[in-house]
Amino acid sequence: MPNIWDPHMGIVWTTALVTAFLLGMVHGITPDEHTWPITFSYAIGSYSTRRGLVAGLTFSAAFTLQRAIASELAYLAFDKWFTLGSKVDYIVYLIVGIAMVWAGRYIFRGKHWHLSLRKKARTHEKPVETESIRAPKAWMPLVHGFIAGWGFGAFAIIIYTVLAPSMPSAFWGWVPGALFGLGTTVMQALAGALFGFISQRLGLPPEATQKVALVTASRTLTWGGVAFVAGGIFGLTLPHLANFGINTGIHVHNLHQLGIAFVLVVVTVMGIGITTLVQQTRYWSRQQKMSPPSALSH
Repeated sequence: MPNIWDPHMGIVWTTALVTAFLLGMVHGITPDEHTWPITFSYAIGSYSTRRGLVAGLTFSAAFTLQRAIASELAYLAFDKWFTLGSKVDYIVYLIVGIAMVWAGRYIFRGKHWHLSLRKKARTHEKPVETESIRAPKAWMPLVHGFIAGWGFGAFAIIIYTVLAPSMPSAFWGWVPGALFGLGTTVMQALAGALFGFISQRLGLPPEATQKVALVTASRTLTWGGVAFVAGGIFGLTLPHLANFGINTGIHVHNLHQLGIAFVLVVVTVMGIGITTLVQQTRYWSRQQKMSPPSALSH
């Protein structure tokens, strides 16, 4: 039985491959700051089960490519960057955060949209025009997936220091990282389909559903990106405080110790994403009751 909690050097290479895939599945299903915020944002913004599945697959494909490359580099002992430790994660937070803010602003082109929506909700004025909202490009999750893959945590340590070195030759060095990515892909694709399904089943007309989904995606990316940038700065300037952790006693990576990574997931997905989804759904439900069906399409 593969040990997915604490595998050690000297593991049989075939067992190492199975372990890598199982670790990827655990990584994809547990709260992880390198996957959940991005998958949630793009899948919700797809307002479709199928497109949500595609968003999860797209993100994970780039993530898998990155992990395969890093796994090969680890086998070849090009791993000096491991000595940077948690600093790698904080730097990745900064880069991912900036990319998230950019993507969020791309989706919503209006100025001060978060304030204007609140004002309109109070005064029951005409809602934001569809022209100020646009769907994200299909390649955006690819960029986020490749960047986020460079994050450095318990899963990465196991792949780069135990599983990749266990391969019989350099030809196989990339495989543990690739299988880890594929395991993550399975779970993230399912999560993407679920998030897309949720946005598709809001009980609103198609035009309103699209607006709810895209506003939710934009806010999650924008303010989630701000949270990631803040987390990166906090970690780089005050590493002793940022490296806090609450031990849960659960022998599952991402659940064993809750720290800044877990905070980022909760703030981005639950605090911003789910809250916005509920708020916007309620707002458009009121609009639907107050206005004739044709008015929502204007």
